[in-house]
Amino acid sequence: MPFRFVHTADIHLDSPLKSLSLRNRDLADLIGDATRKALVRIVDLCLEEKVDALLIAGDLYDGDQTSMKTARFLASQMERLHEAGIRVFKIRGNHDALSKITQQLVLPPSLKVFGAFAEMVEIEAGGLSVAIHGMSFAKPHAPDSLLPKYRPPLVGAANIGLMHTSLAGAIGHDPYAPCTVADLQASGFDYWALGHIHQRAVYQGPRTIVMPGIPQGRDINEGGEKSVSLVTIADDRSVTVEERLTGIAQFERIGVDVTGVTDWRELVNRLGDALEIKRGDTRSEHLIARLNFTGATELSWAIRRDLDLLLAEAEQRADRIGKTWIDKIELGVAPPTIRTSAAADPVVELGDLMRSDVMAGHGFREEVREIVKELLDDLPAESRGFSGHSEEALEGFIDTLIREGGEDVIARLKNSGEGDE
Repeated sequence: MPFRFVHTADIHLDSPLKSLSLRNRDLADLIGDATRKALVRIVDLCLEEKVDALLIAGDLYDGDQTSMKTARFLASQMERLHEAGIRVFKIRGNHDALSKITQQLVLPPSLKVFGAFAEMVEIEAGGLSVAIHGMSFAKPHAPDSLLPKYRPPLVGAANIGLMHTSLAGAIGHDPYAPCTVADLQASGFDYWALGHIHQRAVYQGPRTIVMPGIPQGRDINEGGEKSVSLVTIADDRSVTVEERLTGIAQFERIGVDVTGVTDWRELVNRLGDALEIKRGDTRSEHLIARLNFTGATELSWAIRRDLDLLLAEAEQRADRIGKTWIDKIELGVAPPTIRTSAAADPVVELGDLMRSDVMAGHGFREEVREIVKELLDDLPAESRGFSGHSEEALEGFIDTLIREGGEDVIARLKNSGEGDE
């Protein structure tokens, strides 16, 4: 008789969304509640598929979580599984290690939380012996590999390991319990249920290694479909992995090419068409779009000047489509190439001068860098993500800030005293 389970990680239940809240309170409420709905979907899947267990590979919570409302909700979902005879195996990740709920919440006896020392639980699934191994983070940081601390595989059993790890490293993720896929392949375990990296990955080889990714994205950097793994280990210990969608709201970047557009109505129609196409391709209940307008157009000045109007047009189109939201608008537009003439536009000439002599200067860049760093120092740590997570990303942000700021200044000068284009 096969052993079947659902593998998930990084739910970040009731994760606060401070940066999104600054832009759109309703959208922040939607995403804030989506982590709960994703957990409900995961529990529903367990019940519908009549699985033997749910495996949670860390970061069920999100940091120093103290809300008893969160605690009661979690307990109610775990009770649903307990009543159905479905066991839960969970390890603590770096965020769980900070959570007070982790230490205080009373959960059903069918839920096993692995401690800070490696443990193994042996269960029977029909005639199949299954050994589930796990080890939790005792502290928020785990700079060394945890793999050597795990017990060796149980002979004759299907061995499953839960681990919260950054593997060999990933962009945007700090190095937690680093190890390599080759190390895991050589461990002798049949299945590694990983967590920590929010992008789904399945590693092929003699052993099955799965990073399920976050089951519900929380911002544009966690875009795309989000899911969990439905896993079957057969009597011969062969492993089958099925991906199951859990995301309620799906973040997507959508490009809108406005090259050659000369009419505002056509501009709005292009953004509407782009939204409708992406909405049709999106399986999640809600689509949250970040629009990136690119191309050379005579409307470039008006777009920059009237960005608030363009955002209102986009939100109106999104509302008309239904269950579609606008996260933000980004601009990569430029005016058509202007040929030199005796009657050159003085504003255009000023723009060229700013780009070549002012913004390109080392002193100007250093002044901007200092302003940015002072701003970052004044912000709480969770609100600094807009500038990136490395020195290289910060330099790229400064480049964008200088370029876009200059274009906005020129756009306002160009359109001052003029009517709409």
